[in-house]
Amino acid sequence: MTGPKIAITGLGAVSPLGLNCRQLWDNLCAGNCGISTITAFDPSDFECKIAGQAPPEFNVRDFVPKAMRKTIKLMSRDIELAVAASWEAFESSGHKTQAIDPENITIRPSRTAISIGAGLISCDLCEIAPAVANCVSNGEFDLHKWGSEGMQQITPLWLLKYLPNMLACHVGIIHDIQGPGNNIICAEVAGHLSINEAAQIIARGDADLAIAGGGEAKVNPLVHTRQILINRANTKSNDNPHAACRPFDANANGCIFGEAAGLVILEKLDDAKNRNADIYAIFAGAGQSTNLSPKWEKLESDGKGIQIAIENALADAGVKPQQIDLIIPHGTGIAADDSAESTAIYNALGAAAEKIPCLPTKSMLSNTGAAAGALDIIIAAMIIKNGKIPAAKNCEKKAAGCRLNINTKPVEKNINYALVCGYTYGGQTAAVILKALT
Repeated sequence: MTGPKIAITGLGAVSPLGLNCRQLWDNLCAGNCGISTITAFDPSDFECKIAGQAPPEFNVRDFVPKAMRKTIKLMSRDIELAVAASWEAFESSGHKTQAIDPENITIRPSRTAISIGAGLISCDLCEIAPAVANCVSNGEFDLHKWGSEGMQQITPLWLLKYLPNMLACHVGIIHDIQGPGNNIICAEVAGHLSINEAAQIIARGDADLAIAGGGEAKVNPLVHTRQILINRANTKSNDNPHAACRPFDANANGCIFGEAAGLVILEKLDDAKNRNADIYAIFAGAGQSTNLSPKWEKLESDGKGIQIAIENALADAGVKPQQIDLIIPHGTGIAADDSAESTAIYNALGAAAEKIPCLPTKSMLSNTGAAAGALDIIIAAMIIKNGKIPAAKNCEKKAAGCRLNINTKPVEKNINYALVCGYTYGGQTAAVILKALT
C-alpha cells in the first residue's frame, strides 16, 4: 500500500461471542461457540433452527446518548449492532467524540471518514405482513391494491430502517462524523472492502481518521428462508449447534448464519504514535477480485477469484507468501466452497500454505454476512497484539484435498503478517493483510 502507514488503533464488536471485543477474544481462546437455537423468532417450521445471535443482554440504548434515543425507533437490528460496535471502537482508540465526551472532543469531524459495509437488510415481518395480507385477493397478491391500500398501512418512515446506508448514517450522526463516507454492499466481503476503502481515504489525504467495518443481522425469517432455499444452510445439526459449522472438515454439512457488527478505527501511524495510542496492527495491503463461476450461488471449483484477490493483496503489501504467519479464511462449512477456497489459498501461497497456521472462525461465530470480514480483521489484529492464535473448532478430520494447516490447538506465536480473506456467494472476493508494529 502506497502513502503513509495506516494504523488500527480501535476495535469494536458485538457478536455471538460477546458484547465487546474482550468477550469475543476470551471466548475464542476458551474454544466457546456462539451458535444456539434461534430465539429471535419461532424457528419450529424451519429446517435450520440454529444461528449465531448477539447476547440477550444486548441493548442499543446503552450506546446512544439520551438526547438521541428517539432515533432508536428508526433503527433496524443491523443498525443497532453497528451503533454499539462504533461506541466501543472509538472508546478503545482513546478518541473522544461528541457522544462519548462532548466536553473533550479529540476528533476533527470534517476530517473523520466513515465506511461501513451492510447487507440486504430484511424487514421485520410484523411491520409489513399485515399490509401484504390485506392485498391478497383469491390467493394472489394484488399489486394495484398494494398501491392504493397496502402502502397506506405502513409508516412513512418505515424505509429509513432498511436502507443499507443507514448504518453509517446513524453512526455518523451519533459521533458527528462529517468527512468522506461510503457504504459498500458486497455481502460477506463488505467489511474487508470497507476497511480498505477507509485506509485509502486516509492514505490519499482526504481524512486523518476513519471508522470502518461492517454489520448485518441475518437472524431473520426472510434471510433464513432464503439461505435454506438455496441449500446453503445446515439443516442436519439442529440438536448439536456447537458442532454444526465445520469449515474444511470432512463432515461439513453447510453454513450457519448469524448477526454481528465489527468496526475499527484507522489513522496515520505517525498521528497514532504522537498521541501515544495503543496500536493493534498496521493495515499493510488489500486485494479484490470476482468469483468466476457462472452459478452465482457457488464458487468456481479452483477458487480462482479468491486466488487473484490474495495475490493482489500480497503485491499491495509488498510481501511474499513465506512471510505470512497467520491465515484467517472465509471457511463457511459448505464443502464445495471450502474446497475451492483451500485450493485458492494453496495456489496463491504455494507450499507455504501447508505450514502457516489457519484459523477458520465461523465454526464459533457463524456467518454474520457483512460483519464477517470485519470480525476476522478484528480477530487478526487481536492475535497480532496478543501473540496467541486460538484453536480452531470443529475440524477434526480435514476434508479430502484440503492442504491448509488448520490450527486445532492454541499456539503462542509472534505474528508479523496476517492474511484475512473472504468471498460472497454472489461473486465478490477480497483479501486484507495486516502487519505487526515493529
